Amino acid sequence: MGITKNHIFDEYQNETALITKVLGHPARISILQYISKNEYCNCNDLVKATGLAQPTISQHLSEIKRIKLLKQKTQGKNIFYAIDLNLLNQYRRNINDFFVKIQVNCQSKNSQ
Repeated sequence: MGITKNHIFDEYQNETALITKVLGHPARISILQYISKNEYCNCNDLVKATGLAQPTISQHLSEIKRIKLLKQKTQGKNIFYAIDLNLLNQYRRNINDFFVKIQVNCQSKNSQ
């Protein structure tokens, strides 16, 4: 596998790529959908809801936490997860902005 040359891209490009990479797995989409409906659920809740094994859920949660999209609180030995709405809104604007700019570029090129 080659070396990623993130340094040649700007912050916006790197952040957008990381967000979409993390969201680019159906299990993570499923996990985020479940958490959005059941704030502060734990890994066991996600195992029951998705049918995935606990180590698999933990791995996907780690990936989602890479972009800091999850807030967590600890009760005893359990960690409960919720979505960080501020970051969710920031990422949503980022992704929307990307698609809007691409669309505008395509439309302006086609109208010439």
